[in-house]
Amino acid sequence: MSTEPERRRRRADVVGILEPNPHPLATVTIGIGAVVVLTVIGFFLGSVDIGLAKAFNTLHTGAVGAFTTAVYHVISPVPAIAITFVVAGVIWWRARDLRPALGFGMTIAITWLPSAVVKEIVHRARPDVALLPHPFPVQPDPGYPSGHTVYITAFVIALVWVVRETRWHQVARVAGVVAIVVVFLSVSIDAVHYPTDAAASIIWALAVAPAARVVWVDWVMPRIPFLRPREGAAVPLSRRH
Repeated sequence: MSTEPERRRRRADVVGILEPNPHPLATVTIGIGAVVVLTVIGFFLGSVDIGLAKAFNTLHTGAVGAFTTAVYHVISPVPAIAITFVVAGVIWWRARDLRPALGFGMTIAITWLPSAVVKEIVHRARPDVALLPHPFPVQPDPGYPSGHTVYITAFVIALVWVVRETRWHQVARVAGVVAIVVVFLSVSIDAVHYPTDAAASIIWALAVAPAARVVWVDWVMPRIPFLRPREGAAVPLSRRH
């Protein structure tokens, strides 16, 4: 029979994102429920926070405006996908195991991509550029939820899970919160989204990412022969000291 130190050592030898969820059905139910509720809410928002959008947009000047515009472009879909592939590659290299890299990437994808479907279903218009003091070039797609904000929140959540058993965990949490706030403010100051678009997107990712991880890591990966757990295959990216 395994001793408690041995069990702790085995847990430390598993990259955090691969640890099974103790309540998978509840987690998936919460994720699905959040999608339904947020979708329904989206139909009723209209331009309820146009005043707040205009107030944020007054900040879009000088260095602040240049920075927020750069943030918006840096995590647009193509660069965001590239960033995800690069980070997943680093995780694969550091962990010497493909599974945490795929867990990271697919958790982001399964959280992020459905938001684009809901965006088309709800079809909430972006803030009217004619009403804004510093209008951004018109974006062709609807605004709710904000794909940029869903992406960065899902990215942070997945990365925090990956480094959970390492000395980088607290750093990732703090830096991740900062990144989410920066993106929220950027899309609001650019006024490419209503603030409620971005706020709903953070809630979306917080609820959906755990469900996405359960579906991919706990349910799908064990059924794929080359992704099944292997004894001693996954190790932390960097052991705590």
